[in-house]
Amino acid sequence: MTLKPLGDRVLVKPAPKEEKTASGLYISSGAQEKPQRGEVIAVGEGKRDQDGNRIPVDVKVGDQVYYGKFGGNEVKIDGEEFLLLRSDDIYAIIEA
Repeated sequence: MTLKPLGDRVLVKPAPKEEKTASGLYISSGAQEKPQRGEVIAVGEGKRDQDGNRIPVDVKVGDQVYYGKFGGNEVKIDGEEFLLLRSDDIYAIIEA
């Protein structure tokens, strides 16, 4: 199944949760924080301004991004978990 985001929405595959601390200690599943980093999988065409012109989204498929901790909706596609976010919920593109 494929999912095409509408408007200014972006589909993101969250990075795996951290299971160890930097010092090598394992973190229990209840104490693991939701990731705030992920890869853009699909992008909507952008929302429209007052004149009906499209405002393009700032990210593209394949970008690694940081997003808000509580933003978006979790969706499950073919058994995998994704986040459907508004482009405003994405704070930064990670450049290598």
